[in-house]
Amino acid sequence: MANEANANFISIKGPEVFSKYVGESESAVRELFKKARQVAPCILFIDEIDSIAPRRGGNNGSGVGDRVVNQLLTELDGIEALEGVTVVAATNRPDMIDTAITRPGRIDRSIEVEIPDEEAREKIFEVHTRDMPLAEDVDAAKLAGMTEDYVGSDIESVCREAGIEAMRADTDAAEVSTSDFESAVEQVSPTATDDNRQEYQRMMERMQKLEDPDSADTPDYYA
Repeated sequence: MANEANANFISIKGPEVFSKYVGESESAVRELFKKARQVAPCILFIDEIDSIAPRRGGNNGSGVGDRVVNQLLTELDGIEALEGVTVVAATNRPDMIDTAITRPGRIDRSIEVEIPDEEAREKIFEVHTRDMPLAEDVDAAKLAGMTEDYVGSDIESVCREAGIEAMRADTDAAEVSTSDFESAVEQVSPTATDDNRQEYQRMMERMQKLEDPDSADTPDYYA
């Protein structure tokens, strides 16, 4: 994405922001946005944003979580404009994010990334096997057909496990074969199951209720 936009790219995982020292978590958020402004045009990617922007008012003891959310809102709305900076965030728990974060003008556009289909899985295999010494019998399309319901992280695990399988079979192995991948698929279970699909659907329904201005559950404040 950054390459296509000809922009710099800064990536951080939400939990990396937190510090045991008072005030340092908020400072980390300020420095993150400061750096993004300095290298604009820039895409700032925050993974696991639910960990640093949970709904405020919870029992988090020290109140660090609330202060970090407030600092994040300050940066998104700040006097110093985010000119040339695009903020992209990822989460597996959109229902956990403080609704103020997703108000218009902040991180207000939501894109659901569904479980990859067979064509997408083939491309993911191609990415994760790009630097692997593969035997001639390895076919990404065939591997994609073997991994229905596998998400990107599952496929990454399959590729890593296939390399380990090759080493188990022969410590001097120069290539990873299809049989190694088949063994790896048996070792790595898909993340997507009927149960968590249903739970995700319920989660999205709860989130829609919270975001609906006409819902009784919606608070009478917006920040």
